[in-house]
Amino acid sequence: MPEKVPRPAVPSEEHSAGGVVFRRAADGPHYLVIRDSYRNWGFPKGHVEEGESEVDAARREVREETGLDQLVYRAPALEIDWFFRFRGRLIHKTCAFFVFESEGGEAAPQEEEGISACRWLPFEEALRALSYANAREVLGVAGAEVEKLGVR
Repeated sequence: MPEKVPRPAVPSEEHSAGGVVFRRAADGPHYLVIRDSYRNWGFPKGHVEEGESEVDAARREVREETGLDQLVYRAPALEIDWFFRFRGRLIHKTCAFFVFESEGGEAAPQEEEGISACRWLPFEEALRALSYANAREVLGVAGAEVEKLGVR
């Protein structure tokens, strides 16, 4: 009798969009990082709603998670993906990130969603603060886009 081989789990697909937000400062651009409910540092992101563009979803998520609403779209950054398990389900998540410039306003964490802190950091400090390698990769691409804008 042939040996039974377990079928590999087929992941559920999820798609999100997020924002890498920068602000001009005397010592160069500062980037917004947030601390999530798992105490990891990253960027605002969330699901793309039906009929919503990725850029609009990213802008909405930044506004919801940080309170910033004076955001100017500047460039695409990078799409990343990863796998994780949630309540026993395997999920493959993709997230498209976009670069926004914040022209004003105070960042405030959306505590009801588990966001516990918002910080503006220079590039190198933001790079060190980010919890995940793929988020550091996103910041690298976003930083290059900000340099193309002549912001140094």
